[in-house]
Amino acid sequence: MDIIFKCPECEQELAVDSAGAGSEIECPSCGEKIVIPEQAPAPVAPVNLPPPPAAGSGGAHQPVNAIASSAAAKVEMHLKVPVSAKPTGSLIAKSNKPLEVAAKETDKKVRVKTIRHTDCIEVGHDKFDEFVSSFLVKVGEPNVISINPLTYTHIDIGSQKLLTDYAVMIVYRG
Repeated sequence: MDIIFKCPECEQELAVDSAGAGSEIECPSCGEKIVIPEQAPAPVAPVNLPPPPAAGSGGAHQPVNAIASSAAAKVEMHLKVPVSAKPTGSLIAKSNKPLEVAAKETDKKVRVKTIRHTDCIEVGHDKFDEFVSSFLVKVGEPNVISINPLTYTHIDIGSQKLLTDYAVMIVYRG
């Protein structure tokens, strides 16, 4: 049978198995140390049944408390209060700092590097991914502030045609 009680600090209702009576837990809501109270014996109240229906009245006998006699009231619940050794964490993550704030909080200057796809083609081989990866390794992940894709147009020297290509702009501390 469960012991149902409230946290004295935050009034959170808690339910603990009666085997835990007398032990100390931490409230999952506010972190307050609580001693699980002993379960008070349930008061036995006399049941006052209405008189049986008169003979020939055809009335059926109704229970005194329909909810108490329902199947849901007879289900035994074994709830446990989670116990954690570390403080509760926030479920809402903080947003990233704006670039201006990030720049002021470090002694390194904010820099920008743009790597164009056309600059990464060597002897007919596309090495764009390798160039970007090696640059990111050189800068280091903690120093990268943002990576932004770019689309641009340029005139091809050989064919004199306007071509569309892509690049990445990397904002980092360095």
